Amino acid sequence: MMLRSLAAALIAVTAVGFASTAPALAAPAPPDEKGIAYQPDVVGGSPAPAYSFAVSLQNLSGSHFCGASVVHAKWAITARHCVVGKSPGSIQARVGSSNRTTGGQVVGVTSITTHPSYDIAVIGLTTVNALYPPIVIAASSGAVGTSTRIMGWGQTCPSPGGCGAPIQLQQLNTSIVADGGCAGVNAAQEICTSNPGGVAGACYGDSGGPQVKTVGGAWQLVGATSRSGGGSTCAVAPSIYMDVPHFRPWIQGVTGLPL
Repeated sequence: MMLRSLAAALIAVTAVGFASTAPALAAPAPPDEKGIAYQPDVVGGSPAPAYSFAVSLQNLSGSHFCGASVVHAKWAITARHCVVGKSPGSIQARVGSSNRTTGGQVVGVTSITTHPSYDIAVIGLTTVNALYPPIVIAASSGAVGTSTRIMGWGQTCPSPGGCGAPIQLQQLNTSIVADGGCAGVNAAQEICTSNPGGVAGACYGDSGGPQVKTVGGAWQLVGATSRSGGGSTCAVAPSIYMDVPHFRPWIQGVTGLPL
């Protein structure tokens, strides 16, 4: 991330991520950009309402394996490690529901484009209903201290494989922290995100899902869940998110749209 140190060492995109290891519209008022007035309490998170842009990526039997964010009626952003090696016809996306088994809209995946070097991917979708508006990609992810929120259907216990994916979407208020808090972070392309109290954060099954902040009272997308910033046990260290605004030129090239 350009607003923070660029000195971190590069790591391979094949590093262990938070893809699931288990078989498997309106939101409350967001925090302001100064971190004031968080309303809700992912490991250590709390049940979330439906977010119109939040996606549960599933196999065709409905088993959740990763998250994603709708950025256009026909496009979503996820993590590369979620979809590499998969065919579009083997994936469906449930959009706009807080329950990964019902509600919202189930759409097909028409294409998968993975970044050649980093843990981010663009997936094409059959058209998402206008009832579920996309999220805008932020102009920048923000400086250290920026208040953010993460969400997903990942494990709610920290040990790998220790519990399955919850049915209900979970959310957690976090913030951007210094890159030094995340082992192996690629500073120019990634975001180091806090683990509140040393006990809360992203976990297996959250990969690809949204990290958001507010701009002018509306949610905007800053990150896509990538991996732990410190070992295989979730939430004991900050987590690493792909800096989605950094990849805007590549995303525009894939979609042909001014996102």
